Amino acid sequence: MQNKHKCAWCLGDPLYEAYHDHEWGVPVIDDQTLFEFLTLETFQAGLSWITVLRKRAHFRSAFDAFDYQKIARYSVDKIESLLENPEIIRNRLKILATISNANAFIKLQKEYGSFGRYIWSFVDFETIQNRFSSYDQIPAFSPLAQTISKALKKEGFKFIGPTVVYAHMQATGMVNDHEVQCFRHQEVAALKTRPLALKG
Repeated sequence: MQNKHKCAWCLGDPLYEAYHDHEWGVPVIDDQTLFEFLTLETFQAGLSWITVLRKRAHFRSAFDAFDYQKIARYSVDKIESLLENPEIIRNRLKILATISNANAFIKLQKEYGSFGRYIWSFVDFETIQNRFSSYDQIPAFSPLAQTISKALKKEGFKFIGPTVVYAHMQATGMVNDHEVQCFRHQEVAALKTRPLALKG
């Protein structure tokens, strides 16, 4: 892949490039993975994504593999143990938000059949195919991200502003923001049938 053009933001860091090459922009419909990204993006707020990626395995271990059913029932003792864990981002408000988000996530699951069906309905179950020639053209958020942010906050989600939502949309393939010259732009675009499986 060394001779293939890649998005400028990932260049120079093997972890970043691997994430870019295999995950970023791939449509995600599995609720467990959607919750993982939502949680990681919540902790990213105010930080860089690479900082969170480097701690991803530690987050997975600390948060019970992102099992939202378990997280929704976290006790005070569990919260304190997370705050004492030097391998993750120790932010009390974000930890409490994750617990709140797990409960809101479960509520939407029950109402819509899956969180994936709920979140993908905002784009009519099809990836938005953007065509940016360079990463600096990509906005920090979009009007749709603002709409989704407001809807999620109404459902009880926290730390879920439009910038966090747009990062989630990018990561989980709701938008394809790979540069048009990037080898992944076309590969990701070809996966458009995956979210359509949720429609119905």
